[in-house]
Amino acid sequence: MEQEARSGCPINAAVEAFGDSWSLLVLRDVMFGNRRYFRELLAGSEERIASNILADRLKRLVSAGLLTREAAGPGRRAAYSLTEASIQLVPVFAELGQWGLLHRPTTKRLRVRAEVLAAGGPPLWAELMAELRAVHLGTAAPERTGPSVIEQLAEARARAAVNPTKASRPAHQSGLRRYQERYGA
Repeated sequence: MEQEARSGCPINAAVEAFGDSWSLLVLRDVMFGNRRYFRELLAGSEERIASNILADRLKRLVSAGLLTREAAGPGRRAAYSLTEASIQLVPVFAELGQWGLLHRPTTKRLRVRAEVLAAGGPPLWAELMAELRAVHLGTAAPERTGPSVIEQLAEARARAAVNPTKASRPAHQSGLRRYQERYGA
């Protein structure tokens, strides 16, 4: 059951739905890591989320309409799926990742998906959203001639895992300059 928002501000409403860091990371792992079960989310968490926090965030995200939880019968695991509302967060995650690339230290292994999304821009995000709709909402899969965006992201992550490096500094000035030109910052 959704609680009443503290205000009518759209930014506040969004922050109340998914604004804490754990909720964003759970959505990230379902969206980009295709982790759909509690144990997968717990075991695959780069940030080592505690099981009680994960259980709480999954309940909150379902309540907020950002995830659905399939009814699991005896001996079955419940799968979590993205909703249309959470799929529409792909551009937000892409921009958040771009900001992190430019302004925070990151590791090669964990930055590659953000780099692929930044390089592909809105057309790639739209393709990814269509693919996520097929996986999570059961819509028709988009026609492709090459690898899907989901496959491209997984392949980039696998390549980076083979050759990981230590933390890298935020992107150099030209990357920051491109960001500023794009957004007039």
